[in-house]
Amino acid sequence: MSRRRLVITADDLGREPGTTEIIVALLAEGHISATTLICVSPEAERAAGQVRDTGVVPRLHVTLTSEGGLPRWRPLTPGATLTDPDGTLTDDPFALGARGQAADVIAEADAQLRWMRAHDLTPQAADSHAGTLYGLHGRSWLAETLGWCARHSLAFRLPRDPEPYFGGTLPPPLAAAHERAVAHADALGVPIPRTIATNRRTARDLGGYERLRDDYLRRLAALPEGTSELFLHPSREDAVTGPDGVVRTWETRLLRDPVWHKALDSEDIEVVAGWWPR
Repeated sequence: MSRRRLVITADDLGREPGTTEIIVALLAEGHISATTLICVSPEAERAAGQVRDTGVVPRLHVTLTSEGGLPRWRPLTPGATLTDPDGTLTDDPFALGARGQAADVIAEADAQLRWMRAHDLTPQAADSHAGTLYGLHGRSWLAETLGWCARHSLAFRLPRDPEPYFGGTLPPPLAAAHERAVAHADALGVPIPRTIATNRRTARDLGGYERLRDDYLRRLAALPEGTSELFLHPSREDAVTGPDGVVRTWETRLLRDPVWHKALDSEDIEVVAGWWPR
């Protein structure tokens, strides 16, 4: 009999110290079942050491852009189409989407995977920081990325059913591209989740913590059978500038909220570490 299973992921381990601190604590407390590591950040090496102590191996969070409000990151490779003239990764995903070349993208993904392995972390899956690999900001590198995943026996965060993430039916061109990508993943044997979900609204749109919690509870109740992923971005409010910091603090609170944990139990949802075969 099929069950509803859920990977609860905290993205952006290594983004900066405040985020690393919260994610490592949530792992130790058992409130999340997975995390993803940004290898190009100056915080990455310290984060790698801390997460090793938890016994959880993070996924590779393939990172091709910098983050607003932080000093610009540099790629691990000299791929000219990935960087601004000063050699840093842009914080504008549309700029990357306009100029990035597949060879540079895959070379950088390879370098980030090697970095993790060199730090005694061998990931079983990869995903895309800021969604840059999906073609939502210009060029898509999904076909090349899925081929790369297949070569390295990695699962990938590509939802089989995209509607819960996008909040409705995809426009026809995007729906057709998504269908092709899912078929390509299946043909290559790259494991993908049933669906994915996250918060995409601002603190102003939400208005308060309870609205965020209610939205996540609704998503929990609507989970289909199979293994899905919920990915959040918990952090300390002082670690992230602007309204995003408020939402990240709310997500930290949610993951520790007894109401959330009670809902996981009452919905009979099994929390698991990954959507790939165990």
